[in-house]
Amino acid sequence: MGVVLHWFLPTNGDSRTDLSLGNAVGAAGSRAAEGGSERAPDIGYIGQIARSAEQVGFTGALTPTSSWCEDAWIMTAGLTQVTERFKFLVAFRPGLMSPTLAAHMAATYQRISGGRLLLNVVTGGDDVEQQRFGDHLGKDARYERAGEFLHIVRELWGGKPVTFTGQHYDVRGGQIIPARIWPEIYLGGSSAPALDVAARYADVYLTWGEPPPAVAEKLDAVRTRAKAAGREVRFGIRLHVITRDTAAEAWAQAQRLLDGLDPAAIERAQTIQRASQSEGQRRMAALHGGRADALEVSPNLWAGVGLVRGGAGTALVGSHDEVAERIAEYYALGIDEFILSGYPHLEEVYQAGEGLIPVLRRRGLMTSPHDDN
Repeated sequence: MGVVLHWFLPTNGDSRTDLSLGNAVGAAGSRAAEGGSERAPDIGYIGQIARSAEQVGFTGALTPTSSWCEDAWIMTAGLTQVTERFKFLVAFRPGLMSPTLAAHMAATYQRISGGRLLLNVVTGGDDVEQQRFGDHLGKDARYERAGEFLHIVRELWGGKPVTFTGQHYDVRGGQIIPARIWPEIYLGGSSAPALDVAARYADVYLTWGEPPPAVAEKLDAVRTRAKAAGREVRFGIRLHVITRDTAAEAWAQAQRLLDGLDPAAIERAQTIQRASQSEGQRRMAALHGGRADALEVSPNLWAGVGLVRGGAGTALVGSHDEVAERIAEYYALGIDEFILSGYPHLEEVYQAGEGLIPVLRRRGLMTSPHDDN
């Protein structure tokens, strides 16, 4: 079906220089304050990004979840009223609400938006952050619970009463009024429990931007598990992007961002990342090892963002043709959904939309705007 491009909505703020904004991983994060020098995540600004992404040809956008981000359900529900076809990939933590309530909310969202909800299930990678919400389960138990949660949600979407008794949920006669369009489930993670749950319940398995051989290994692991469960799963990848008319311009921008990083901020971020229980975060940190002198970890794949930002820490850097070539390389592995972002998110969506997307179309990797909607 070709490449599907999504953008990112930074609901803890945006910046030209502060690469820690957008982070939703770990027990500590940052947020741009109203009236400050950075861009606060008010609905007017986030709406600008969403409308611009829709205009230049992106299918939808991921909205993160953390205690320092605006709530993704509420923010994006508002944004459905100022966009037309744009989809919203809402990140949420399944352990913080009942599966019946989540299915009920998703059905309502689909009806008021015309079927534009996608769901990014985030089990949570840090005990401290989870405990802020009253969740005291460990990592493996959270994945076990997520599996039960998704099983119940899928059953509820059939429209008939659901009774389920498991380790974490006891639902008796649960029922919703399902919407016509199913909100596809996106789930990421690099640990064995994450791969197991994704293979059994996700529509799309998400990976962060590792070098292609490492990505291929994870995709094969999910394919094997999905086949054993009698299922097929699609694949997506989360990357930043610095795409320009020439490679020199792109790498100059990457260097400018790197030069703006405070060594103390790098050390603080690395301390937080080392404390994370996320296997994906460990793999991201291993790409750069906390060093700023060897950041091109694969052709056009730059790990500089991960020095100060938890979660997705790599960017595709290069000319529009080079970035398109790297996207084609991941696409050949089986990835057809790409969640991109850049600092600041408003300006960079135009760089990608006006420079990169036309190249992808010329290469036959991407259809006209909204053809996949």
